[in-house]
Amino acid sequence: MKNIKLKVARVEKDLSQEQLANKVGVSRQTIGLIELGKYNPSLSLCVAICQALDKTLNDLFWQE
Repeated sequence: MKNIKLKVARVEKDLSQEQLANKVGVSRQTIGLIELGKYNPSLSLCVAICQALDKTLNDLFWQE
């Protein structure tokens, strides 16, 4: 399941995958894999991503 919400939030903040990765302390590949739905991030990484993008866990990671 692709994480479109994460990609949209990242683009709205005008951040590249690389820039977001640097903010949260992971590789660009990790962000790319999360967006593609091929990597299941830890809760702590989810929280860090949410903080970097000013979003909540529900905004980015909750599946309707």
